Amino acid sequence: MGAAGAGDPLVEVGVGPLTVEQVVAVARRGTLVGLTGEALTAMSAARARVEELAALPTPVYGVSTGFGALATRFIDPAQRVRLQTSLVRSHAATSGPEVEREVVRAMMLLRLATLATGRTGVRPRVALTLASVLNAGITPVVGEYGSLGCSGDLAPLAHCALALTGEGDVRDGAGAVRPAAAALADAGIHPVVLAAKEGLALINGTDGMLGMLVLALVDFRLLLRTADVAAAMSVEALLGTDRAFAPELVALRPHPGQAVSAANLTALLADSGIMASHRGPECTRVQDAYSLRCAPQVAGAARDTLAHAAVIAERELAAAVDNPVVTADGRVESNGNFHGAPLAYALDFLAIPVADVASMSERRTDRMLDKARSNGLPPFLAEDPGVDSGMMIAQYTQASIVAELKRLAVPASVDSLPSSAMQEDHVSLGWNAARKLRRALDGLARVLAVEIVTAARALDLRAPLRAAPATAAVVRALRHRVPPPGPDRFLAPELEAAFRLVRRGTLLQAAEAVTGPLP
Repeated sequence: MGAAGAGDPLVEVGVGPLTVEQVVAVARRGTLVGLTGEALTAMSAARARVEELAALPTPVYGVSTGFGALATRFIDPAQRVRLQTSLVRSHAATSGPEVEREVVRAMMLLRLATLATGRTGVRPRVALTLASVLNAGITPVVGEYGSLGCSGDLAPLAHCALALTGEGDVRDGAGAVRPAAAALADAGIHPVVLAAKEGLALINGTDGMLGMLVLALVDFRLLLRTADVAAAMSVEALLGTDRAFAPELVALRPHPGQAVSAANLTALLADSGIMASHRGPECTRVQDAYSLRCAPQVAGAARDTLAHAAVIAERELAAAVDNPVVTADGRVESNGNFHGAPLAYALDFLAIPVADVASMSERRTDRMLDKARSNGLPPFLAEDPGVDSGMMIAQYTQASIVAELKRLAVPASVDSLPSSAMQEDHVSLGWNAARKLRRALDGLARVLAVEIVTAARALDLRAPLRAAPATAAVVRALRHRVPPPGPDRFLAPELEAAFRLVRRGTLLQAAEAVTGPLP
């Protein structure tokens, strides 16, 4: 995580929703956050109501009772500080590999946004401390396993809450793992002593699932545009045609994503000397294979799926998820808004087009390597086929990833496991859906990188025929890290370099320098 850039203004967290851009700025770029006066006022008013209810002799869930299956026990006022601390300690029970820093920061920001609505009943000091921890670059260490995606992301959020109290492990601003108490002290932040309801309010949200969905929206948008670049390069390298992408043909089936992808392909292939070389009447090819001709249909359907997921994310960004909540008229009511089903379905849904876009990319790569189908390219694009293997095993790598992506496309949200002595008898597993989507997007980027490396080699081998200005610009950008065709060499570092260029958007930017922004 880098420091906040000069172009990143302070993200003000108020009673209204955050935007996707704001979440990404804080999670990935370290942009600073602040709380609005309106948010502080709303929190103070809600807190006053919680304290009134805490003084009553009648039980109020989350304020003066136990939790989950233990909700029937009334807790003596003298034990309520211990109740909140015990809740956070016991729920901070994740296991496995450490969750990425950007995910934890997104989760913390989104929990802060819910606190700022004034619907959770925490003191303003709790929210201000959370903001200070974010601004100091302190990130709680959270394990990958622990959330069932119902009652929110309890275990991951509990690690974040625990850090506010000065317990548990965190990574400091320099990335070193340290005890939370020491990291807070060095940053001049005083730990919080949790009061009634505050422990519950810090952990009962869908913020982990939502944070990962927001990050996935940004990543998948970039990869879909990159997939159009890769497809254009492959169409050109295989002596395909752009006629199937004509607006009048695409308009016959009015899916918006399809139209966007087809227009991108047309722009990317504009002024291609390779395409012009086989447009004449002597060309006997009637139509291209599906992996070329139907690229807009697949990438377009993926865009439409992404648009649906973005609507879900926007709704969730406008939500105040807690149980119980403080209503506008001062009541404290239990509810089921913490259930992660809306997010889980969207996360699972996105994994399907991720796998399918990758599958089509792999088929284009395989076609470029097959002498019988590549329209004149050497076998496996090798320098000396037989002595050299060229890109043969790079396609194996693609196929291995695609097989994994198909497994990751199996939904997590249909597999509910009951918990908490059957009180929480149906859960969303949305956290699991989010974790596998992140792995799937990483795989898609690697598959596209292999296709682009292969297509760039094929375009070089088409010389002296001239590639389109946009695809030629991509080849030039790639050549800064990946050398041109030649005898076999150690290929893994080149594929990794191409993967980094894909993930950073460098290759997409090279194309857009010619075409203008691609939607």
